[in-house]
Amino acid sequence: MSSLRLFFVGGLTSYRALFGWLSPWILVPTFMLTPIFQILFFVYVGRAANVEDDSFFLVGNAMVNAAVPCLFAMGNAIGGERMSGTLPLVMVSPARRVPLFLGRALPVILNGFLVAVFALAAGATLLRIHIPAAAWGGIALAIAVSSMSCTGLGLLGAAIALRVRETAVMSNIIMGLLLVFAGVNVPTDVLPHWMRNVANALPMTHGIRATRGLISGGSFGAAGRELLWEFALGALYAALGLSTLRWLEWESRRKATLDTA
Repeated sequence: MSSLRLFFVGGLTSYRALFGWLSPWILVPTFMLTPIFQILFFVYVGRAANVEDDSFFLVGNAMVNAAVPCLFAMGNAIGGERMSGTLPLVMVSPARRVPLFLGRALPVILNGFLVAVFALAAGATLLRIHIPAAAWGGIALAIAVSSMSCTGLGLLGAAIALRVRETAVMSNIIMGLLLVFAGVNVPTDVLPHWMRNVANALPMTHGIRATRGLISGGSFGAAGRELLWEFALGALYAALGLSTLRWLEWESRRKATLDTA
């Protein structure tokens, strides 16, 4: 029962604590305006280059914007505690690490999901792209799984934050890798072989493919296979993040370097 309370109440409290110093109005330009401008930018670049249709760029850029809260918020699960001076208290607490940090991931996943859904719906409206009503259920599932997968990668970044002082730089680098490798604006099948291999190991790649397939009228069975890969990647990254966090926590205690990154 205490683990469930830590998971749900602790996660919600951690997310709400952001707004002790951050105005909620920052969500409007960050999570609503920026994705729309990004979608429009790449759509018009795509039209000028005559590479893909508008739907291709809409899906890729709407989906990848879920990575903004998933990467940055999870990275700050450690970095934010250090900045506020509460990191030693968190690390010496007897709380179980799995519900402690997975609970913090839950609001982040929801945040990423809502950002991507809004960007996709608003972008489709502005660009007059028809998305079949029957496809929205599968699309919502694809966005949810992709948000979870990307949050798993963010959890790994949170663990590395025990060794680096600034997580935002690392999250920006990962975001750039997703833009280049994950098929956001360039089809993965035209990438060099080694880049396709990297793409298949990254979050978002399989979720974006599944969403594009659903919008173009593909079966849920084909999309489901992509989503299974996406889910497996998310679970793998989350497990790596929790294991790395546990090891670096032990190392930090042994070397007295917990709060000196």
